[in-house]
Amino acid sequence: MTELLYQTDSYLKEFDAVITNLDPENHAITLDRSAFYPGGGGQPNDTGTLLVEGQMISIEKIKKIGEDVWLFFPPETPLPTSGASVHGVVNWERRYQLMRTHSAMHVLCGVVFRDYDALVTGGNMDPLEGRMDFEFESLSKDLVQIIEDAVNAEIQKGGEVRVRILPREEAFRIPDLIRTKINLLPPGISHIRTVEIVGLDLQADGGTHVRDIKEIGTARVVDYKSKGKTNKRIYLTLEA
Repeated sequence: MTELLYQTDSYLKEFDAVITNLDPENHAITLDRSAFYPGGGGQPNDTGTLLVEGQMISIEKIKKIGEDVWLFFPPETPLPTSGASVHGVVNWERRYQLMRTHSAMHVLCGVVFRDYDALVTGGNMDPLEGRMDFEFESLSKDLVQIIEDAVNAEIQKGGEVRVRILPREEAFRIPDLIRTKINLLPPGISHIRTVEIVGLDLQADGGTHVRDIKEIGTARVVDYKSKGKTNKRIYLTLEA
């Protein structure tokens, strides 16, 4: 089982660990602890480097399978030995852009849920841009501008982002914890990670976030589309 360092400290850029498993067929390894985010919930995986046995390896593909985070080595790179010590470095520029983007999507979600009681039906993101689908029957240019203004008003006001890991029963006592149309949390999870933008948004989430939403910067709604009778998509970008 990999200790997920990113869950409690999104700002951790480097870490030391030990290789615990090898998968020669898929050219991958697991570590006892990892600060690399493996992707999920619409947020792409981190990238970075791993110093192992005197060699610096570029890590582009990372995936969580069960309780383990798997790091996939380039095909031409020999796999190290199990039990070897490693030093990981997160691609911080990419990570921080994704942290800002993910937090911006939560501000958007919080504003839309608060003001229009609309649930999320889907979403995805890349560094400094993302899209989110909501249960809207209609969406207009004027309404989109009102939403953008409300999002930036919240960002400029600022707000602490609090992360907690709670027992499942305690977490599900929180009203409106699941903001998606479908509950995507597997029933077997005993503890649930929650992310709260104080005064605006509180939901179950596994991704990385900024400490205060002021760090997001200016957000722009650059487009919107109808994806169905009651499904509307909003596209958001951030200034670099």
